[in-house]
Amino acid sequence: MFGKILVAHDGSPLADKTFSTALELAARLGAELHAVSVVRLPEFGEDIETATMIDAGREHYNKLGQRLRDEAGGKGVALHFRTLVGHPAEQIVSEASKVGADLVIVGHRGKSLIERWLTGSTTKQVVGYAHCAVLVVR
Repeated sequence: MFGKILVAHDGSPLADKTFSTALELAARLGAELHAVSVVRLPEFGEDIETATMIDAGREHYNKLGQRLRDEAGGKGVALHFRTLVGHPAEQIVSEASKVGADLVIVGHRGKSLIERWLTGSTTKQVVGYAHCAVLVVR
């Protein structure tokens, strides 16, 4: 049913819970597991500032990726991890398409109605634009 699973991870406690769900599902189904973290670019900023933020984000997420690989290895699951740069929803949907994911797993932050209305929701955008099934973990 699900041969390739893509999970988004932003370093938060909810993302850890989301990753655990994806890992358990991948282990049970014998599915290929992919994880992505996305370095979000600042709305406005100088080129040097932006480059510094990207470098710091990549370094942070590379450490996270190693922790996730170790956790997955402990469950007998090989993890493919990538750090991407850009708008989170766009990058998650694009990567899911590139790897041919059958399922995308994302967390739900629980933003208030006003916050969702003003800023939108990465989760809502992934659900709306992904080419495959999406599981939302709360």
